[in-house]
Amino acid sequence: MFQENILFILVLLFATFMLIMLAQKLKISYPIFLVLAGLAISFIPGVPVIEIEPELIFVIFLPPLLYEAAWYTSWNDFWKWRRPIAMLAFGLVFFTSVIVAYVSSSMIPGFTLALGFLLGGIISPPDAVAATSVLKNVKIPGRLTTVLEGESLINDASSLIVFRFAVVAIISGKFSLGEAVGQFFIAAIMGVVIGLAIAHVMYVVHRFLPTTPSIDTSLTLMSPYFMYIAAEHFHYSGVMAVVAGGLFLSYRSHEIFSHSNSRIQAVGVWATVGFVLNGLVFILIGLELPVVIENLGDYSIAEAIKYGLIISLITILVRLVYVLPIAYVPKWLGNTKRMDPQNPLWKGPLIVGWAGMRGVVSLASALSVPLLLKNGEAFPHRNLILFITFIVILVTLVFQGLTLPLIIKWIKIKDIEDFPPSGEQEAAIKVRLMRTALKRLNERYSLEAKDNELIGFLKRQLESDAILINERLESLECVDTEKEEIELYNHVLLDLYEVQRKELFAIRRERTFNDEEIRRQEYQLDFEEAKITGASH
Repeated sequence: MFQENILFILVLLFATFMLIMLAQKLKISYPIFLVLAGLAISFIPGVPVIEIEPELIFVIFLPPLLYEAAWYTSWNDFWKWRRPIAMLAFGLVFFTSVIVAYVSSSMIPGFTLALGFLLGGIISPPDAVAATSVLKNVKIPGRLTTVLEGESLINDASSLIVFRFAVVAIISGKFSLGEAVGQFFIAAIMGVVIGLAIAHVMYVVHRFLPTTPSIDTSLTLMSPYFMYIAAEHFHYSGVMAVVAGGLFLSYRSHEIFSHSNSRIQAVGVWATVGFVLNGLVFILIGLELPVVIENLGDYSIAEAIKYGLIISLITILVRLVYVLPIAYVPKWLGNTKRMDPQNPLWKGPLIVGWAGMRGVVSLASALSVPLLLKNGEAFPHRNLILFITFIVILVTLVFQGLTLPLIIKWIKIKDIEDFPPSGEQEAAIKVRLMRTALKRLNERYSLEAKDNELIGFLKRQLESDAILINERLESLECVDTEKEEIELYNHVLLDLYEVQRKELFAIRRERTFNDEEIRRQEYQLDFEEAKITGASH
């Protein structure tokens, strides 16, 4: 039985990869394609029924996916756009939850207000992976991407807290708004505290203990689970713990990895882990739907679809109604500092408003709804809630996901950013790094540069724009070069790479260039160092 389960998981993974490649060939966003494919596969006779233990959903998928998203989020950009992010992540989640709660409780027979808030908490957070995948081949201003990614990090926490308070209210039959608000802030703040505390422990381990690239990479995989489980153990927000810890360690990543190979290996491993988990989650969305349909109980499929479509329409309209007016608040208050003179004010908010595709977190929340109440009775309307959630995910993913690129092309929004173009940033950063390396050469290795041909060549190479890499490697491999000279040359190179990394951190703190360009230069230094140190693990 165990071998059969393992084989099924492997087959599912293989099918997921094949479908993703097909989606890329058809130029369709892979989350959309996987959901539809999973739905189609689930109706094939003989396909095993997949039922996941609800309490394991959050622990398996959520921590690594949140941690990966936090790791690649620019803290500088996140802080710069903190106000719109907070208004979406908190204000919009609560606004959506309230509207969905009152509409669903008045529309669905026997549906209480607490169940409405439960449903609202489940379907309120958009999915970052879906939006990023859809926007991958479409050009939009970087600030909009930052806002969408930042929103998806924080709104997971706010929506899950709404969800949990609603579950407690349904099970206990008691609900106090004042107490819920107080508990919300306590859960969020203490989650951040726990996440930062564990992140500092991991920082010390990475920074001061003799780790290897494999140990460093393994620790990064363990960290989100430590943060999430520790916070949840004390009934605080595991999501906020993972987000806070991930942002902290990401910002300190230049310090915590003692080997360049650690960074290179971790990037590759996390790219694979994130890819596999995201692929599995989206195909599971489709595979789970028939199971929910079979257990609808007193509701017909037509009724459930009607409720699902109405709630889907409400979530789309609520987001647009919330986002578009908010864009004009700074203008009404006389703040035109960040106004974009080349784009009408409605264009950016329209994209943000239409990019509310639901996905991973909504699925995890819906599947984690308890099966039974404390008295042993079935949780009321559980399968209807799951079905409505699936409909909302399908509608927002497929309808909004397929039409979002068309809307972006139609409105022709211009990419006006505070940073210079990418090519200019790359050149400017490289100039700074070259100057830093030359300064270190002149300060510490002026005599060696005169006596050692390789170091002298290195100095001339930096002065002439440092572009003859192959020539430098050939000189290192020269049979006439003394071993001691090669070792000294390698030592000088490694020292220069180290001081350049510190300069990159100084550049990041200055906030004159975006983190993506800085990170690209850091990776380039890692690869150059790997040529000397080798791929030791």
